[in-house]
Amino acid sequence: MTELHLWLRHEVRTTERRTPVVPDDARRLVEAGVELTVEDSPQRVFPAREYEAVGARIVPAGSWTSAPSKTVVLGLKELPDQPEQLSHRHIFFGHAYKQQPGAAALLRRFAAGGGALLDLEYLVDDEGRRLAAFGFWAGYLGAALAVLQHRGRLTAPLRPTGKAELDETLRPAAGDEEFAALVVGALGRSGRGAQAAFATAGAEPTRWDLAETGELDRTALLAHDVMVNCVLATTPVPPFVREQDLDDPARRLRTLSDVTCDVGSPLNVLPVYDRTTEWTDPVRRLRKEPPLDLIAIDNLPSLLPRESSVDFSADLTPRLMDFGAGGPWGRCLDRFRLASRELDVTEEEFGRG
Repeated sequence: MTELHLWLRHEVRTTERRTPVVPDDARRLVEAGVELTVEDSPQRVFPAREYEAVGARIVPAGSWTSAPSKTVVLGLKELPDQPEQLSHRHIFFGHAYKQQPGAAALLRRFAAGGGALLDLEYLVDDEGRRLAAFGFWAGYLGAALAVLQHRGRLTAPLRPTGKAELDETLRPAAGDEEFAALVVGALGRSGRGAQAAFATAGAEPTRWDLAETGELDRTALLAHDVMVNCVLATTPVPPFVREQDLDDPARRLRTLSDVTCDVGSPLNVLPVYDRTTEWTDPVRRLRKEPPLDLIAIDNLPSLLPRESSVDFSADLTPRLMDFGAGGPWGRCLDRFRLASRELDVTEEEFGRG
């Protein structure tokens, strides 16, 4: 491993309680020679004192902006709007390579400061498989919230909890009616998580993956009561649900949970909504008659912050201990450079137009 100063930043999103590295794995990093700085964070599920106890240095929230230039800043979700110039290497989920809202602005900030984005979504092995992901827990919670909404037991605002407590609310109760559930993208991490939640809820979902979505039967799709989408498209595909499907009088579908939340991207397979839902208001009614409710929360695993963080950290820590210019991290950097070049070309063409 090359010499590494890793800086675990505070998350600015108030509902983000996860961490990419938990204290037990922070100990492993420190023992391996990593210099670890951890920002204090009032919402992180693991308090700063647990990191300090394993050898990390604790600093105020947001102080990464003045970190030494070779520091690698580690987080999960979006950066604050300032500074305008990003000079460090940043590891987080940037959502910046598929024309998502705000993507170009983020890439310009890196260009202005000379920094780089090492996007966790693109930390992959030689065959393109992701090496660290929250997918299982995203799928689990996407299905869990859909079940609770469909049964009339989902309350707002949402609050972080533990799996045992969540499962108690999921288990079928007297008077609960059976329902037809569909998991699209059933073979991936998120799909497996969704299936596990449905099993806890006493439901056996229909499972669709590439074979079924390649020749989509929308009539069959709309014949389910609950659908959980776990497909993150990387190439253009026909949408799974369209505006005209919402107005189909034969539609049985009542609850739609979009785990992927690729809203705003041209690759979005559910282009029937234009903004995500929030912890304070997790459900949006897309149609009154027949009713159709949408759940589209883009940080679902933070509702189970301890369990999801422990699993993610176990995957990520070995990669951090092997941090360097080649391998998976080199592929991350190559993907960032490609996106930056594409942005330059696009803006030059726009300027000429």
